[in-house]
Amino acid sequence: MKAYLNYSIFLLLCMMSHLVQSQAADSREQIVNEIQWQLDSLQQTRKFPGATFAVIFPNEEIIKLSTGIADSLHHQKMRPEHRMLSGSNGKTLFIAAILALHEEGLFDLDDRIAKYISDEEWFEELPNSSSITMRMLMNHTSGLEEYYTLGDFMEILKNDPDRAWEPLENISYVLGKDPLFSAGEDWGYADTNYLLLGYIVEKISGKDLYQVVKDKVIRPYELNKTAPSIRRYFDALAVGYSGSFSPFPFEGAIAKDGKLVFNPQFEWTGGGFVSNVKDLATWAKGFYYFYGVSPKTRKEIREGVPAKTGTGHLYGLGVQIRPSEYGYSYGHSGWFPGYLTDAIYIPELDLALSIQFNTDDFKILKESPYSYLMRFAEVIAERYEGF
Repeated sequence: MKAYLNYSIFLLLCMMSHLVQSQAADSREQIVNEIQWQLDSLQQTRKFPGATFAVIFPNEEIIKLSTGIADSLHHQKMRPEHRMLSGSNGKTLFIAAILALHEEGLFDLDDRIAKYISDEEWFEELPNSSSITMRMLMNHTSGLEEYYTLGDFMEILKNDPDRAWEPLENISYVLGKDPLFSAGEDWGYADTNYLLLGYIVEKISGKDLYQVVKDKVIRPYELNKTAPSIRRYFDALAVGYSGSFSPFPFEGAIAKDGKLVFNPQFEWTGGGFVSNVKDLATWAKGFYYFYGVSPKTRKEIREGVPAKTGTGHLYGLGVQIRPSEYGYSYGHSGWFPGYLTDAIYIPELDLALSIQFNTDDFKILKESPYSYLMRFAEVIAERYEGF
C-alpha cells in the first residue's frame, strides 16, 4: 500500500511538472508572438529600416527577435545576430573597467582631477579645471560641454574619414571655453567628460582601457559579439541610415558592404563599441550585479543625480536610472550616426531587455528606444508565468 501511495505521489508530481512546463511553453510562445507582431507592425507602419530585440528572463532564458532590413541595397533581412554601433551604451563597459581599477586603489571618486593632470600644459585652459572631481566626470556634473559640436571637428572628420584621433585632440576643442556651469552645480551630458576620464585613468594606471574592458567585462561575461569600434570594417554589421538632422556630416547609408563611411575610433570612452542585442542584454544585467567591484561601489554606481533626459530621470556613475511602472530601470541608451540603442535591467521584474535600430531618426520611430522597451516589458509582465 505504501509503495502504491509513493508511486501515486510520483505520478502526480510528474503531471504537475508537465503542466507547469506546458504553461511556461505557452507563456513563452505568447510573448514571442506578441512582441514579434508588435515589432513587425511598428516597422511597417513607421517605416524604420530594421530593429533587433532581446530579453533575458529570470530563469536566464533568452529570446532574440528582429524585423525589417539590415541592408536595403542587398535586400538583406535583419537577423538578431546583426551588430550595430552601440554609441553611449559603451560607457557602461568603460565605467565598469575604470571602477575596477578604482577598487584596486588607483584613485578615489572624489579626488580632484588636478591631482593627476595639473602638470599638463593645457590644464589651466580646461573649464572648471581646479574644481572638477573624478565623480563629476562620471556623472556629467563637471560643467564641460560637448566637444564634437565645436570648431572644425566635423569638417576634419568629413574630409579625412580614415583619421585616428588622439583623446587630447578632441578634448582641446573645449579648452579656453566658459564652463556650462560651476562644477557640481548642475548636469550636462557630454562625451568630453568620459574622454577626459579615460585620459586620466590611462595616464595614472599605465594601462590601455580597451584591454581592461576586455579583461574585466568582455571575457568574464562572454560578450563574444562586442568589440572596440576602432576601425571601419566589422563582420555582421547592419547598415545604419542617418537622417539629415544629424550634427555629423553624413546622410543616408553609414556603411557599405560592412565598411563604415568614416572611422568611429574618435568616440573612444564616450561609447566605443559595436555589439548585438544578446550581448547588450547580458551586460545590462551583468553591470547591475557587476562582481568586479565591491557592494559599496555598486551602491555608488546607483546613486544618481537629477538628469535632463526625462521626467524623474537620474544619472549615476555611467548608468541611466529611469522610472517605470515596474520601478527604476538601470542601463544606458546609445546614439551613433545611423544607429540607436538602449539596454536596461529592471530589478523588480528581474528582466534584462535591449533593442537596436539601424536608424538614428527619432521622427521615424516616433518614440524613444526606451519607450519601445517599456512596451515589450509590459507584454512580458502580463504573460510571463515565472513572476
